[in-house]
Amino acid sequence: MLRFLSALAVMIGLFAAAPAGAAQLDPANTVYLDTQYGRATIKLRPDLAPKHVEQIKTLVKRGFYNGIVFHRVIDGFMAQTGDPTGTGTGGSDLPDLKAEFTNKAKFVRGVVGMARSSDPDSANSQFFIMYAPQASLDGQYTIVGEVVSGMEAIDKLKKGDAGDNGMVSKPDKIIKMQMAK
Repeated sequence: MLRFLSALAVMIGLFAAAPAGAAQLDPANTVYLDTQYGRATIKLRPDLAPKHVEQIKTLVKRGFYNGIVFHRVIDGFMAQTGDPTGTGTGGSDLPDLKAEFTNKAKFVRGVVGMARSSDPDSANSQFFIMYAPQASLDGQYTIVGEVVSGMEAIDKLKKGDAGDNGMVSKPDKIIKMQMAK
């Protein structure tokens, strides 16, 4: 019995020593998003949306997102960015993408989804990060990743006026967005 308890204590010690979420990230699918409040690390999900992830990676490598504002931030819902005009109507020079909806993942806190117009095939460069679960988005928007650390930096972003669809006056911006590799 003592041998069993000793082995159990060692196993518990080993498990306790590993930090939560310590799974090894693939640097080729890891994005660092730096704000004035700190860094958020995003694990991209090419298994869910390969074309959308590739477009995000292309834009990140070009430096497209550097300096772009979080133009729409709704407390308890999401923070949206990726529009070079800061109005919610702009995009990149790359083509819009066909929807890659999934039922393999849900819109929960920290999930990164692609913004689009009413046309499901209109996602381009804009994305949003969820503050809370929103089941109404499941299967209606493309999921491209998830924040695996630094969500506290996203929580601190300046919030918009709920009566103005979350549009932010003098919004915070992405200082730099870069691939881990």
